[in-house]
Amino acid sequence: MPVTPRPPGGASTLRAVSRLLSIAQARELVRAAVAPLDDERVPIEAALGRVLAEDIVAAHDVAPFDSSAMDGFALRAERPHTPAGTTLPIVGESRAGRPADRPLGPGEAMRISTGAMLPEGADAVLQVELTTEDGERVTLNEDVPPGRNVRRAGEDVRAGDVVLRAGMVLGPAELGVAVGAGRAEVRCARPPRVAVVATGDELVDPGEPLGPGQIHNTNATTLAALAMQQGAEVFTVTGAADTLEDTEDALDAALSDADLVLISGGVSVGPHDHVKDALEALGVEQRFWRVALRPGKPTWFGVRDRVLVFGLPGNPVSSMVTFLLFARPALRALQHAPFDVERRAAVLTEPVARQADRDEAVRVALATDASGTLRATPTGPQGSHVLSSMIGAAGLAIVEAGDGDLPAGTVVPVEPI
Repeated sequence: MPVTPRPPGGASTLRAVSRLLSIAQARELVRAAVAPLDDERVPIEAALGRVLAEDIVAAHDVAPFDSSAMDGFALRAERPHTPAGTTLPIVGESRAGRPADRPLGPGEAMRISTGAMLPEGADAVLQVELTTEDGERVTLNEDVPPGRNVRRAGEDVRAGDVVLRAGMVLGPAELGVAVGAGRAEVRCARPPRVAVVATGDELVDPGEPLGPGQIHNTNATTLAALAMQQGAEVFTVTGAADTLEDTEDALDAALSDADLVLISGGVSVGPHDHVKDALEALGVEQRFWRVALRPGKPTWFGVRDRVLVFGLPGNPVSSMVTFLLFARPALRALQHAPFDVERRAAVLTEPVARQADRDEAVRVALATDASGTLRATPTGPQGSHVLSSMIGAAGLAIVEAGDGDLPAGTVVPVEPI
């Protein structure tokens, strides 16, 4: 979709001609503006939560050798099995990290530890609790077929297999798989540098006493936390008073060293909303303003060079919802991860009123019933000022515009939070 042209007359005229975009149209404009960041080598011990910028290929089989799944005795099983009651001489031991020093012949047994290399010639293990030992000999108390309690080389991963894909977030299991595949370091996307600017004369820092007409600055905290949750480095969180000069100064500082700027408030059409004019003065090119979304209609997005700028509404729920729908995908894509979060289908447990002209992002709790059906329940009042509606919300149910209620039992797409 083309960029909205800037008409003669500046921002005031632009307000008059801007039209509402669909959520999908707005997201496509964000997607088109993202240029993934450079990557860097990161030691495994420092890579938790980072996003892979390369495929990880196994350098060797995992496990690299046949091993025992039990503490017990290794033997060369007969076919179809070595029968219970068989007594074998004990001729050595294979321990984890200390393999046996000779092959195992027919009619012999060796002590073996869990994870230890299977001795050459052995093809089965009987756990120690199913044997009777007299010091030099062991009697088998169950039949032992070939392959019993043996873990084969490459059973988990084969040499040359791609074990992790670029774009994956590295959790504890992923780090373990990378180490098992032979890696001590991995290439990861550089963390995006994010600046948060919350605008408004009414905002007071956390914990400070409130004066008449003042509120605590929740948006700065929630936006910074949301960005960090996506792997970003939030290098500044600041406020701006409701003047053009103060807004421009705060945004100029934020733009100077950021990959992405999050602005809360000041993007509507009131006499004290200065964000759009300040961004225009600072050379930020508008890509869209206003989305057919509730909450979040006045969302603004623009670009200066490679810096992505999101002007989010000031109401606390609107700020979080628009971050999740537009800024979160951008942060993912900057780090080489897929832009989109996979949506899930869920059944509404109660009716939801539809908006005539805008899609609504309804905060919902999610639960799977006995039949395996995912069910979505609104978290209470859905006003854009009701931040507590985000507590317990596991997803945003996207309720399309229309007349009347969407009845209980309707299947809706849900974007996970």
